[in-house]
Order: sequence, then structure tokens, then C-alpha cells
Amino acid sequence: MTLEKTGAKNPLNILEVSASGRRSESISRGLTQDIIDALEIRYGYIELTRRNLGDGVPFVDEGWIAANFTPDEERTDEHRAALTGSDALVDELRRADVVVIGAPIYNFGVPAVLKAWVDMIARARLTFRYTANGPEGLLKGKKAYIVVASGGVPVDSPADFATPYLRQALQFVGISDVEIIAADQLNKAADDTIDAARARIAEIIHTAPALDSRAA
Repeated sequence: MTLEKTGAKNPLNILEVSASGRRSESISRGLTQDIIDALEIRYGYIELTRRNLGDGVPFVDEGWIAANFTPDEERTDEHRAALTGSDALVDELRRADVVVIGAPIYNFGVPAVLKAWVDMIARARLTFRYTANGPEGLLKGKKAYIVVASGGVPVDSPADFATPYLRQALQFVGISDVEIIAADQLNKAADDTIDAARARIAEIIHTAPALDSRAA
């Protein structure tokens, strides 16, 4: 079943993950909002969850590791408390049909909070599993849009360690349908770069086949 604007019965569930340290005047935040606006125009009926990683995200520590590697039926209250934040992030991702990530490049890689988010959602038995043929992602059937913003590093250049990392991390949990919107080298020509990114957003959303509304 495809979700069309007229007569839609199910909302398109969108998860926005914002990693910029800026609360205002953030290029990546502005462009992720452009994506959300375009999706709402295209489909007409959306439900949006915003995850602002600047508000705080758990980091892997000894207690989290112990809890994560303990079978669910053997976990104590302390274990469950250690996994509360991670469980919430996984639940948001599992419910989403579309994931929109704003990822500025900091020092050639992703912001620390975005790496922490990946660590929290990469959960064996929840978002991936090990098989005889290697790891298998369990979050199939989702679409991801990643806005990659940088001052000087060209996206997908040898100096860009953020974009390939995010592609790999999402594919690892089963999200292989990924669109990259580059807003790079902003220090050279910010206006032209942003205009090109907005044109790309319009192209990939308004001219693409309708998304399947059923999340895996």
C-alpha cells in the first residue's frame, strides 16, 4: 500500500534526528525542516517525532554494556534502568517510516552525540541479529534522508568520514534506502550550496515514487 496525499488512512511517521550544536542558524536543521515540509506537502498526513541530540543522549558505559549483554529475562531493575534511554531511542526508530538526520561534519566526522545515538540504537536482537551469514539488519522497509553539512569538507571526499559512516550504520540495522543531501563547502558559497540542497530535496521527494507507508 502506498501513501498518497488524498485519502490517506495512515500517517507517514517521520523521525527527525538533529545533531547540530547550534540551536539557531543551523544549516542542517534548516534543511531537515525543508525535508519534513516537503514530505508533508507530498503526503498530507504525517506524524513527526523530533529527537534533538543536543538535549542529551546516553553514552555507552560499563553499566549499559552489562545490561545490554544480559538476556532480557535475566535483567534486573538496575539493568532495565541502564537501558531506558536506549530503549526509547530504539522505539522511536522502529516506529518511523522515514528517518531524517541532520549531520554536520565536525573535524571530518560526525558529532559525538550522533555517534552516541548510533551506539544506542545498534542493539543486537532489537535492530540487528547475527546469522550464519553474518549480521542482518531488522529495520527493513524504511527510508532515510541525511543532510550532511560542512564548512569545507566536500561530501564523499577522502576527508569525509561522516557520510560513509552513517550509510554503514544505517545499513547495519537494515536501512539501506538512503538519500544524501549535501550542503558542503559552505565557507566558499553558502547561498549557492543551500539553494542546490533545496533543489535536491524538491527533486527527490516530489518526483520520487510514493513511499510505502508500512514500516518493517
